[in-house]
Amino acid sequence: MEVKTSKDHLKIHKLKKKVLRKQVRAQHTLMRHEGVECLSHATQSLVIANAGLGNGMSRHQLLRIVEEYGLVETLLMPPNKPYSFVKYGTTEEAKKAFDALNGKEVTLEDFGQNIVLYINFVEKVFWQNAAPTSLPPGLMVIEKIISPEEERRMLESIDWTADEDIQNAQKTLKHRRVKHFGYEFCYDNNNVDKDKPLPGGLPEICDLFLEKCLTQGYIQHKPDQLTINQYEPGQGIPPHIDTHSAFEDEIISLSLGSEIVMDFKHPDGRTVAVMLPRCSLLVMAGESRYLWTHGITPRKYDVIQASELGQKVGTITADVGDLTLNRRETRTSFTFRKVRRSPCNCIYPSVCDSQKGQQRQVQPSFPHSEMEASKLEQEYVHKVYEEIATHFSSTRHSPWPQIVEFLRSLPKGSIVADVGCGNGKYLGINEDLYMVGCDRSKKLVDICGEKNFQAFVCDALSVPIRSGSCDACISIAVIHHFSTAERRLATIRELARLLRPGGMALIYVWAMEQEYKNQKSKYLKEKNGSKDKEEEISTGVAQTPLSDQMPDSSSQDSACSDQLLNDSKDKGCDAEPVADSRLPVHTNRTSFHSQDLLVPWHLKGGPKKKGETGSKESQELCPVFHRYYHVFCEGELEAACRSLDCVRVQKSYYDQGNWCVVLEKL
Repeated sequence: MEVKTSKDHLKIHKLKKKVLRKQVRAQHTLMRHEGVECLSHATQSLVIANAGLGNGMSRHQLLRIVEEYGLVETLLMPPNKPYSFVKYGTTEEAKKAFDALNGKEVTLEDFGQNIVLYINFVEKVFWQNAAPTSLPPGLMVIEKIISPEEERRMLESIDWTADEDIQNAQKTLKHRRVKHFGYEFCYDNNNVDKDKPLPGGLPEICDLFLEKCLTQGYIQHKPDQLTINQYEPGQGIPPHIDTHSAFEDEIISLSLGSEIVMDFKHPDGRTVAVMLPRCSLLVMAGESRYLWTHGITPRKYDVIQASELGQKVGTITADVGDLTLNRRETRTSFTFRKVRRSPCNCIYPSVCDSQKGQQRQVQPSFPHSEMEASKLEQEYVHKVYEEIATHFSSTRHSPWPQIVEFLRSLPKGSIVADVGCGNGKYLGINEDLYMVGCDRSKKLVDICGEKNFQAFVCDALSVPIRSGSCDACISIAVIHHFSTAERRLATIRELARLLRPGGMALIYVWAMEQEYKNQKSKYLKEKNGSKDKEEEISTGVAQTPLSDQMPDSSSQDSACSDQLLNDSKDKGCDAEPVADSRLPVHTNRTSFHSQDLLVPWHLKGGPKKKGETGSKESQELCPVFHRYYHVFCEGELEAACRSLDCVRVQKSYYDQGNWCVVLEKL
């Protein structure tokens, strides 16, 4: 009996040592990877190792476990991490949970696997969420595009057991089952044989659905190729871009049977996880179709927003207080495409198989380093505005009403810096203010001097004004000319440095969304306007040296701006490529299909006299300069500002094709 008792004690002792060893290891992991320090004394907050989304613990199960020991104020489950944080109402409740759960073995409900929990106290529950992401440009997800009854009929129409000798029979791939209609997609060369259509065309059951898509404007042309894929839990598709030469622009995919998370990736490394609910339609066009890869990661569970149970359309944000696991079910997709009959001539030659090997240009690229970013801005912002300064200034007259309102609301005697002042359009708005301007363009600063305004040359990243000396700052259409997120954030930080505590800053940037709340911006509305009309929004588009919100609207825009920069050296833009992912050239006065792009400026010799028109020859020979822009998606500017702990966002709004924020220095 004594021998048995001794063995039991030894076993318990070894178990305690193992738990302590694992506990210490979890402490070191947290400190090394996350900078979270574990404590030896009791607090209200715990970190629970082996109980995270990354190793299969769902929010529902963990909440049920920890709620046994007291009131849970906060439960944070970081994505893809094997641990979670919990905060109790009192330290006593947290200690009770620690004593009961540390070293306890539990079974993961969704996996049937046993795990051991290892727990430590932490000072507080904290996790910095990633900034919210926007859908890739050109991508839409339409909920409930079909009814459950229509879904049932479409699923029942698929005959997976058909004779494999017929041409549209099932193909069993490594990651899924697939059937083709209209044309067979050949996976060995990722293309279709356009001369060998499959008999029968597309299934009749798809006709009504495609008519609805055409009527609603989701597609412009009726598809002639259909691929049906069936995925079991754990299956997926590798990241890819549908072959440019095989299919036209719009590609649509219908999700049946289950929701799924699809991953999109930009060449610059940005990733966006997009929820595709059951019975929803995914539409890929423009940049999202041609430039971003898309794929489905092979796994049995997706990390999703817990509050929406996987049914929310849009991106999966890293809100650690609202993430859980969602078990995948069998999903069937109907993907419709239009077979392309001529070579692709898109504005993304670096990823276009039709344009490989063609000598197209010296077009600049997405910057991948600080040096490349500086070089891109020097060639496609600084040099360009020096060249076009006189013409640019002649188009910049009307101040924008909401900017005028901001300046006139400031107390008399306020010291105000206009960082990126251009031709000084805003420097004389309120004579009760002490205003000083600065700009990267010497020629534009000289124009300010001719108007008797105070201005000097500098870079917005480093403004030679004493810290905390300004009551207010404005940055109008400047920050979108910086080519990396880090440099854009640095310009906002520099504005904050200039402000005294309580000082205000107004920032305007060009918006990706030129159609907002069913209203087109004046930038789009002016597309067919008179070519003699002043090249700006009549209400005053945000205009400064480092940008004009209304790129040149002359009649040759549509002819010139679609082409790549094959003759940029002849037109004064002698930049050389800095990487492989080329920047597209925007067609003026059209919607944006890329966040990072080049916007043409058609230089004219000077202001015309009343009634005078230029000859066709002189118009054709006018130099074309290309300016770099990063157009901001909804929420992007506000998220960047909120990442700084020295300012508070007082107001954010949309104003005629621009995203705007008012900041207060803390």
